[in-house]
Amino acid sequence: MNLDEIGSAVVTGGASGLGAATATALARHGVKVALFDLDEDKGNAVAEEIGGLYCNVDVTNEESVDDGLANARKRHGQERLLVNCAGIVTGSRTAGRSRETGETWAHDLAAFTKVITINLIGSFHMSSKCAAGMMELDMVSPDCGRGIIVSTSSIAAVDGQVGQTAYAASKGGVASLTLPMARDLAREGIRVMSIMPGLFHTPMFDGLAEEVQEALGAGVPFPPRLGNPKEFASLVLHIIDNDMLNGENIRLDGALRLAPK
Repeated sequence: MNLDEIGSAVVTGGASGLGAATATALARHGVKVALFDLDEDKGNAVAEEIGGLYCNVDVTNEESVDDGLANARKRHGQERLLVNCAGIVTGSRTAGRSRETGETWAHDLAAFTKVITINLIGSFHMSSKCAAGMMELDMVSPDCGRGIIVSTSSIAAVDGQVGQTAYAASKGGVASLTLPMARDLAREGIRVMSIMPGLFHTPMFDGLAEEVQEALGAGVPFPPRLGNPKEFASLVLHIIDNDMLNGENIRLDGALRLAPK
């Protein structure tokens, strides 16, 4: 499917990081983009910069998603592209022991549930809602179909580190959804893909000292640096253009394999 055939797109997590870079790249190619995010200041700023639409949407809340999609479709028409970038990170071991007292503790269930709910359930929720809308569209062509869904997994899905049980489980779920969802939607001409980024310079790295960021980047085999969100966006554009990409997870990591910690 050519970019000029997309028409309109929804990008979750579009106010910053991978989502903002993707929204910007799409807009530069003439796609009308709706940004779904909870950060109003950043979301409105990005939307204004790219000529898009910001919608305050909680991807885990059905009413919020329905309202956001209604607003986006009223302004831009039915989307042919969904890019799921909304997500959070948390760190905690499955269980642990205090060095001072020897007292043991278990992973906070609410924290684990929140990560799964946003990263995994939120991505599925958006995918299901957008797929239902795409099914109302005409086929662009027998090969191009009706639409495309691209979700964000992570190399943590298969290389999860110490303290990443919640995050790795959520991203592993996104990866596992990709093939069966592609099979579910194949007869409707809707392709489904996931990208598994490695270490990318997103807002979660902004709080780290520059030398720490450089050290993390140096651990990437080649190129020895943190990924640029524009490179993630570039892969999204290629997925759109290449109609044979379907039902697969693509690692985007400079050959990085995460150590246990």
